[in-house]
Amino acid sequence: MRVAIGSDHAGFALKGELCTLLDELRVEYRDFGTYSEETVDYPDFIAPVARSVARGDYELGIVLGGSGTGEAIVANKIRGIRCVEAADPVTARLGREHNDANVLSMGGRIVGREVARACVRAFIEGEFAGGRHVPRIAKISRIESEEAGH
Repeated sequence: MRVAIGSDHAGFALKGELCTLLDELRVEYRDFGTYSEETVDYPDFIAPVARSVARGDYELGIVLGGSGTGEAIVANKIRGIRCVEAADPVTARLGREHNDANVLSMGGRIVGREVARACVRAFIEGEFAGGRHVPRIAKISRIESEEAGH
């Protein structure tokens, strides 16, 4: 598995913790930045993560900010991305199982280190359940195409 990860300044410290977790899990990843706590604009770091997942360069993405909300909004603007914002591992797991989410968003000012680690584990280990969820994902894809004018 290959994971893309990125954050703004408010998610920088948590990103370091999660990169350590990815190392422990022996998951290959690329850190798209930011690389310090200097104030930056989150779309500049979140969009490249989401685009890399949408292109298929990485199977999953993790985006981090202060709350995780703006980051989820940016990621979900990229065609082909289904980003779940989670502050608990159940939501992260259900995002994968029910929504076939391919990006996880969290807030460094919202979730603590251990909860964030549990969310990432649940997200990475989760698998799309298929079944009754397949038509729902297809509907999301059709809406996305309609909005893009395709």
